[in-house]
Amino acid sequence: MPNVLEIIQKTTAFLAGRGVESPRLNAELLVGHVLGLKRMQLYLQFERVLAEPELERLRPLVRRRAQREPLQYVLGETDWGGLKLKMDRRALIPRPETERLVELLGELGPAEPAAVLDLGTGSGAIALALAQRWPGARITALDTSAAALALAAENAAALGLAERVVFLASDWYAGLPPTGRFDLIVANPPYLSAAETAAAQPEVRDFEPAAALTAEEDGLADLRKIMAATPDRLNPGGLLALETGLAHHAELLRLAVAAGFTRTESRPDLTGRDRFVLAWR
Repeated sequence: MPNVLEIIQKTTAFLAGRGVESPRLNAELLVGHVLGLKRMQLYLQFERVLAEPELERLRPLVRRRAQREPLQYVLGETDWGGLKLKMDRRALIPRPETERLVELLGELGPAEPAAVLDLGTGSGAIALALAQRWPGARITALDTSAAALALAAENAAALGLAERVVFLASDWYAGLPPTGRFDLIVANPPYLSAAETAAAQPEVRDFEPAAALTAEEDGLADLRKIMAATPDRLNPGGLLALETGLAHHAELLRLAVAAGFTRTESRPDLTGRDRFVLAWR
């Protein structure tokens, strides 16, 4: 029977041949997942022989990854923003860029907002990270997808935050009471154009929910809707924070001024590219 190192080497070669980025890392994480070992633990057990039942559990996972299904979906989880989130095809996989957005909210947002709204919550990542950051905040999270909301609720329960976040089905603000006001509104809406989605890696293009990725008007349609409707939903001094496409900032900053926001900022992501728009009422 093959040992751990041999399986990792064979899996690495197999994944590399299918165009998977970082094939060795993927192989180690898949093998570690099956064996219940972290990567450092795995390195100490390279000579361990894998039993046939372990190989039987590993093979379908490797096949799925070789078909370019995202690693997070194959593993059924992801570590993001200090949280371990259940992850599957019901929702978009949270990115490092969005983790940076949450960090910015801690730096630039209200010190302890009383009411927070997460528009298009998906897996619940942003809402749950903010619930953990601000224990006293009342957090509402919206999504149009019943499947995504179910996943978000499962994540909230697993993290012990189910009592801290209210999940609601809503097309942006449509499902909220007209009197609902917030100190902070955050959104990572669909912002890719159809052409950008078509040109994306298979992991994105073929597996992640298209409705969470792509927007009309070259990716601006949902951002425009949010920008126009948000001032009436913010308390005085409240903040709107958006994750956006790279080419959207000039238009969004113009729209923010037209909508009556009194202060606006454009902030870069970790690669230095314009990614976040912040607007204060």
